Amino acid sequence: MSLFQSEYEVKVPFEDLDPMNVVWHGNYMRYMEQARCDMLSKLKYNYNNMRHDGYFYPIAKMDVKYIKSATFEDILVIKTELISIEPAINIKYSISNKQTGEKIFEGSTMQIGIDMNTKESLYVPPQGLVDAVKGVSNEKI
Repeated sequence: MSLFQSEYEVKVPFEDLDPMNVVWHGNYMRYMEQARCDMLSKLKYNYNNMRHDGYFYPIAKMDVKYIKSATFEDILVIKTELISIEPAINIKYSISNKQTGEKIFEGSTMQIGIDMNTKESLYVPPQGLVDAVKGVSNEKI
């Protein structure tokens, strides 16, 4: 069960291609990050809010699975799904080609909360994040 879901689109630019004319594998992480930032903005608790509240949320774990290549000018739909926020933020990603509907990539990230002052790990999410999730729980944007 997800706490929140979002979609984000990106049109593959020429500079994202490798010498084989497909999207270089490392760019999928950038697409994931763009979609994650978009989802947090829609949630109304983004990285600026976290910093304001005194917390960092670095990536601690990432899993990816490449299914099929994307190419120049493909429109990619990145679906993000917020799975949990305690004790870490866990997000699933699914990237599909909008034109064909084919899934081309899936992945997940785990982000650990860190207190900016003490540099200690958090085991309870900040109240601002809890409130944001409660405000939109199960809402699809």
